[in-house]
This record gives sequence, C-alpha cells and structure tokens, in this order.
Amino acid sequence: MKRAKGFTLVELVIVIVIVGILSIVAVPIYRGYTRKAMASEGKALLGTIQTSERVIFAETAQFLQRAIANTGIDTELDVDARANKYFKTFSVSANANAGTQAAFTAVAHGSGNATGINLTMTVGSQSEPKFSDTGLNA
Repeated sequence: MKRAKGFTLVELVIVIVIVGILSIVAVPIYRGYTRKAMASEGKALLGTIQTSERVIFAETAQFLQRAIANTGIDTELDVDARANKYFKTFSVSANANAGTQAAFTAVAHGSGNATGINLTMTVGSQSEPKFSDTGLNA
C-alpha cells in the first residue's frame, strides 16, 4: 500500500495554533517598540527646544517668558517641527524667576499614529533635563 505524501490535518492545526500563540505575544511587543521609535522624534524636538532656550538664557539670563502653543513653528525659538512625521506641535512655558531658579517646561504632542503620546522635558538653568512621557505604552 502506498502512503500519501503531505501533512495531516492535525499537523496543520498544530502549526496554526503555534503561529497564533506566537503572534498574540509578538504583536503587542512590536507595537510598543514602534511607539518608542515614534517617541524618539519627539525627544529630538525637545532637544532642539532645549538648545534654543539655553541660547536665550545665555543672552538674557531668563528662559522664554511666554507660553507657546502652535502648529509646528516658532520664530523666536527658531524651532520648526512642520517636517516631523509624528510630533508637529509643541508647547513651552517658563517661570518668571531669573538666575538659578529659572526653569522651563517643553511638551511635544504626538499626532497621527503617535496620538496620545506626550513627552515632557523640564530644565532648570543649573540642572540636567528631566524627561517624562504619557501614552507611550498605550
């Protein structure tokens, strides 16, 4: 008697179940990595804002004394986020204290696939920046 070549139905079902289990585990991990990759664009935007604010502080001994909420460009800070894919809007606010108490906070707001991701950077005149994020693991 000749035996048929190929896979049995049971073998195919087992393979499908294994692939399904692997995809259930892999897809959320992949989404987390892609959101972190999107956030790197926002961190680059915050770095640009930090550089501009440090230049303003070096010239005036104060950070920018107004709140900005715009759609991608600020001529006083010389920051243009219009070419970004995910982080096109940002806001910056500074306290009114001068000298060692001066500080500013910059927030980059995600859009498109990065909607819900907000990155915040707080910088004092004598301190390193402190980063926080919301929505990165959504």
